[in-house]
Amino acid sequence: MGRPTLWKSTLWLRMFALWKIPLIAAVRPGVLALDDRECVIRIPCNYYNRNHLRSLYFGALCIGADLAGGLIIMEMIRRRQSRVAFLFKDFHADFLKRAEGATVFTCRDGDMLAGLLAAAEQSGEREEGTVRVTATCPDKLGDEPVAEFRLTISMKKR
Repeated sequence: MGRPTLWKSTLWLRMFALWKIPLIAAVRPGVLALDDRECVIRIPCNYYNRNHLRSLYFGALCIGADLAGGLIIMEMIRRRQSRVAFLFKDFHADFLKRAEGATVFTCRDGDMLAGLLAAAEQSGEREEGTVRVTATCPDKLGDEPVAEFRLTISMKKR
């Protein structure tokens, strides 16, 4: 997906969230990159998303990881018009530093997800894989991770 369509991806994500999962819409996520290999999501550190220590709230961090790990596969399923449903089976987080600014969540496991989707479509059985998401605060800490997440994704043909 090219640069000019990123605002469309952000708009689509926010509309989907309002319709299906309003809690996601509340954190005002933005799509910085989305293609078959990578998804990058940005969540601002504003009044609604931060905790009493003025860093991004635990729940907002988890939503960012969920989106970065799930949006790639959602887009693949939509484009293929696949009958595969997915959900996250488990979630592991390592919080390394306080996220004191806008936080960027990056997942680069698109190739693994494409293989998992193909396997689920072909076998009709439940298929599982783990996506990795890294969170950074570029304005405050550059490329230094503030959190690392591992989410097991489970998908099966409906």
